[in-house]
Amino acid sequence: MTTPLKQQHRAMWASGDYAAVAADIIPDLGAVLVDACGVRPGQRVLDVAAGTGNAAIPAALRGARVTASDLTPELLEAGQKLAAAQGAQLEWAEGDAEELPFGDAEFDVVLSCVGVMFAPFHQVAAGELVRVCRPGGTIGLLSWTPAGFVGQLFAAMKPFGAPPPPGAQPPPLWGDEAHVRALFGDRVTGVTARIETVRVERFAQRDAFRTYFRQNYGPTLAAYRLLEGDPARTAELDQALDSLAEEFRAADGSMEWEYLLFTATRSGGPAGA
Repeated sequence: MTTPLKQQHRAMWASGDYAAVAADIIPDLGAVLVDACGVRPGQRVLDVAAGTGNAAIPAALRGARVTASDLTPELLEAGQKLAAAQGAQLEWAEGDAEELPFGDAEFDVVLSCVGVMFAPFHQVAAGELVRVCRPGGTIGLLSWTPAGFVGQLFAAMKPFGAPPPPGAQPPPLWGDEAHVRALFGDRVTGVTARIETVRVERFAQRDAFRTYFRQNYGPTLAAYRLLEGDPARTAELDQALDSLAEEFRAADGSMEWEYLLFTATRSGGPAGA
């Protein structure tokens, strides 16, 4: 049964236009993760919290047998259209990252590109990633870091948003290597983790980032909705987002958004299997 918390999350990600955000700002990040995981033709691949298929579609185009799973049906519908336009064949399945509707050890590769990091209960989600990956299979994650731009975006929005449910952890913690290693513990081996950045050139003007994210990005939309009828607090959030963008904007108008690229092998099988 879908809980009120999950219904809220589903509605948040269905608001705005996340398909545009993924296509306009991070179109190549999914392929970066697919490369890091060494996805090969014929492999069974699960993209968890897949959104519109930013990683699932590149994996399918490499000949893998891909399932894209997400909590939000509206994102899956958008992803199906994108996949069809690119000639990618894959399965789409509604599913909660904290209760995946798949069997144990069902996939050779389990990955998530800035997706599973938004599941509120990190240890539960990590357990599910391990459970559905076969021993010797690959788990790969690409997550925004706490110190990077998106991590700081969530920090800036926190005073204006609803309090998190008890036990929930902040999404950017998935971008902290020590945190992710602790989540998986000895259930994985052969960990590789490195910090990289994606260059974003869309927000050269002072208010461009705020305007775009207020229109298109679910978490930002949710923060502004809570402030409806309070123009003073709305102006404070405007200022916080404009100041953050200015802090990260280079002289040429570009920005570098930092992420953690993490891969590991599920324990219990040969690394090269």
